[in-house]
Amino acid sequence: MTYIVLTFLYQQYLNGFQENEMDSITRMVSDNTQWVMQLFNNQSYIEESATHPYMKLFYDGKYVARIVEGCNAISVIILFVSFVVAFSGKLKTTLLFIFGGSLLIYVLNVLRIAALSSLIFYFPKQEPFLHGVLFPLYIYGVVFMLWLIWVRNFSRYASKDTK
Repeated sequence: MTYIVLTFLYQQYLNGFQENEMDSITRMVSDNTQWVMQLFNNQSYIEESATHPYMKLFYDGKYVARIVEGCNAISVIILFVSFVVAFSGKLKTTLLFIFGGSLLIYVLNVLRIAALSSLIFYFPKQEPFLHGVLFPLYIYGVVFMLWLIWVRNFSRYASKDTK
């Protein structure tokens, strides 16, 4: 139920933007990605598309990728939150884990986009593998690990050793 409600709310949020207007979460992810990339290459920047709702990402002055709404990790965070709620524990612990886990997913997603863009610059022929296999495995692997930590240590199903 949590997944349905959060997905509905997120869709309502997205519906508040014009057809070719970028949502503010994706814009924030783009800005954060640009900041991270400029730490390593000052010729990296983003540029908003004039005709479509995405940001063009340039690495070392070369256009390498675009950041679209699907890149902002909100759907991944919704999935993460829904799982934690489904196996909730104490309210305070649940809320703290949701906040901390969501923040971690957000930060790791920004790092994922930055790393992916730089790797595409150096290895353009590997883009299908990097974007379609390696980096989804990375982000979903982190979520899976967070779920394991949650269920084993904090959920109402966590084993209560009495050693």
